[in-house]
Amino acid sequence: MKRYAVITGASAGIGMEFAKKLAKEGYALILIARRRERLEKLAKHLRTECEILPADLTKEAECFRVYKEISDKNIEIFINNAGFGDCGRFWESDLNKELDMIRLNIRALHILTKLMLKKMRKAGYGYILNVASSAGLMPAGPYMATYYATKSYVTSLTRGIAQELCEAKSRVYVGCLCPGPVDTEFNRVANVEFALKGIRPDYCAHYALKQMRKRKVVIIPKFYMKLAMTLGRFLPEKTYVRIAARQQRKKLL
Repeated sequence: MKRYAVITGASAGIGMEFAKKLAKEGYALILIARRRERLEKLAKHLRTECEILPADLTKEAECFRVYKEISDKNIEIFINNAGFGDCGRFWESDLNKELDMIRLNIRALHILTKLMLKKMRKAGYGYILNVASSAGLMPAGPYMATYYATKSYVTSLTRGIAQELCEAKSRVYVGCLCPGPVDTEFNRVANVEFALKGIRPDYCAHYALKQMRKRKVVIIPKFYMKLAMTLGRFLPEKTYVRIAARQQRKKLL
């Protein structure tokens, strides 16, 4: 039976790298993103069967349409990668952009995770990987307040589901990828310059898939980010947030 991998936000960055790696593993791919022309260009360069599915996942109806179109497929891997950020003081940032961020980073991911989880539970197997951020492991992110809040939702939701699956002795996996800075077009969309050196998106995707198959629930590429997240837990929360604020101010263009 043909095995499918589905990737949202597949037209660039980490999503594109997931597509390249899973194509090499022999998966048939379903690539989802807003920009049809980018999906078509990517599909031409992948040596596997590709279906492209242009969709604006900030729209709730589009989330359900996407699921309806893929629900009859034998989906082994589903990667919720679509998302974006923004940087600036909360009272100065654009409300409409933030609402779209919440719709994409939270609502779309929530809908697709629930629908895919029900499908995979019925099938008895499958992997769902939610792309979060190291931001989602921190108490708050001044100057990127909305983005950090959305990623906290993703990490909390994923951890909760993972424990439920564990207690149900399910073969279905749900985990979250929590990288630090990655060298993608995220920086331009979010209007930031990272204070820390970013990692390559191909390394990020490779590491994530490797840890996913080991059933690691929270996946953090690179030792220095793991160390930073671990040490942060021992700091007073107020101090941790102040440190985050100082780092975030460096991102403002």
